Amino acid sequence: MSQSSRSTHSTPEHRGEGDSAGSATFLARLSRWTERLLNALMVMALVVMIALVFTNVVLRYGFNSGISMSVELSRFLFVWVTFLGTVVCLMRHEHLSVTTFSDRLPAPLQAVLARLVTLVMLGCCLMLLKGSYAQTLLNWSNVSPISGIPVGVFYLAGLVAGALMSVILVFRLLAPASLLRPAPSVEGLS
Repeated sequence: MSQSSRSTHSTPEHRGEGDSAGSATFLARLSRWTERLLNALMVMALVVMIALVFTNVVLRYGFNSGISMSVELSRFLFVWVTFLGTVVCLMRHEHLSVTTFSDRLPAPLQAVLARLVTLVMLGCCLMLLKGSYAQTLLNWSNVSPISGIPVGVFYLAGLVAGALMSVILVFRLLAPASLLRPAPSVEGLS
């Protein structure tokens, strides 16, 4: 590398571009790491659910006994898998969307409409967050009759999902378009 090319890369303009690229790389890594963590948690919960239900069925029909807390624990895990799955779907842009009208708009209007839709989604997530927080506090002292797990754990799943989805949506609203992962286009379904 020549001296002139080295000095060009050390100018403030080029450092700013590097910072932007570094931020994008960091955010992409953080997003992938978060998605992998959530997927791993969901897989572990599903494995535990399958093992509990299968073992309980074998014990009930084969030995006339069972694991008393398996139904409650499976229900708790199912709620958590559902809410964590919604976060992963939002990260991947895989939630259901109807774009018949918006696809016919000019590109600038599509961008405005996308921001508006993101604002509405953020409003819904904040309502989920507020309601789940209130229900978590209200039901934390109530315990499940068999497992003894606080009933608030059900609502804690909504609280966690609402918080994570709100962070994702705020980022989509505030981040420049160059840092956002585009929504995948669906070809051949028209």
